[in-house]
Amino acid sequence: MIQRKLKVLIVDDSILFRQTLTKVLSEDEGIEVVATASDPYDARDKILQYEPHVMTLDVEMPRMNGIEFLKKLMPQYPLPTVVVSSEIETAFNALNAGAVDFVSKPQPGDIKAREQFIKELILKIKIAATVKTFNKKTVLDRDTRITSPLQQKRDVKIIAIGASTGGTEAVYSILTKLPPTIPGIVIVQHMPPGFTKMYAERLNHSCLLDVKEAETGDIVLPGKVFIAPGGFQMKVKKLGSRFMIECFKGEKVNGHCPSVDVLFHSVAEQARNKAMGIILTGMGHDGAEGLLAMKKTGCITLGQDEKSCVVYGMPKVAFNIGAVQKQIPLNHMAEAICKFAVS
Repeated sequence: MIQRKLKVLIVDDSILFRQTLTKVLSEDEGIEVVATASDPYDARDKILQYEPHVMTLDVEMPRMNGIEFLKKLMPQYPLPTVVVSSEIETAFNALNAGAVDFVSKPQPGDIKAREQFIKELILKIKIAATVKTFNKKTVLDRDTRITSPLQQKRDVKIIAIGASTGGTEAVYSILTKLPPTIPGIVIVQHMPPGFTKMYAERLNHSCLLDVKEAETGDIVLPGKVFIAPGGFQMKVKKLGSRFMIECFKGEKVNGHCPSVDVLFHSVAEQARNKAMGIILTGMGHDGAEGLLAMKKTGCITLGQDEKSCVVYGMPKVAFNIGAVQKQIPLNHMAEAICKFAVS
């Protein structure tokens, strides 16, 4: 059986960068670069002509920037898009506008960074080809009632959340709906170094909670949210009646640093039944075993449901191994957290 190649459209105003991407992507036997475009107007025509499966998109371009292009394109033609940019701020704006993921452009002359960039871009193109693209309004307006077997509130002292592809927006959707009385929250969102600090700052400006990139020694208190720093593993340790964060350089686990499993296993060990675990949209299986360990110690465990996931990977694996007590639509996740965790 012949496997279908992924048709990719490259959009970048640099002819040299377009040529370079075309060459390196075409060397992958699963990818076919069907066209390139120098700006959004050119890209629009190429999308209609070649019907690509995935688009890579620069942000800073003439005539119309990539963010505006995404805002105009996605409601009419929801094409899975991986943003390629050296600007962290614009990458997050692109995710808000509907991009699936982003890859940071390497500095010229940095051969090691270039090799890593190519590997990461190829992987994220293949992931993007599997995702569901939909208007956010469709997800948020979907009316699904919660009928949970979890009847009683628990004495939850800490909430642990894990997410990957599509998670930046999923986490944002949840945190902006939570009250400052919520138990302290620790989060692993698969993200490279340099991005997690700005992500935490953006969240901090958007919700009622105090959000920051985690550091060793941080104390998990109600109303506070800690994002695991990119390139570091994160655990929690019991300190009397509280929990303290430990961030450390470590090997990748399940291909990730930070890893959701590392965090979840530490919460299971240190918090026992005083915790809640939540696994959100993402490719792969990171967090599934850790969530199962949390469930076995008596924690409440929730998973994002398939219909609202950008990638129903991590929550699916967790559900299939029995780690998830209840699957919840994204637009009801904050409500479920409050239902079971807020006194």
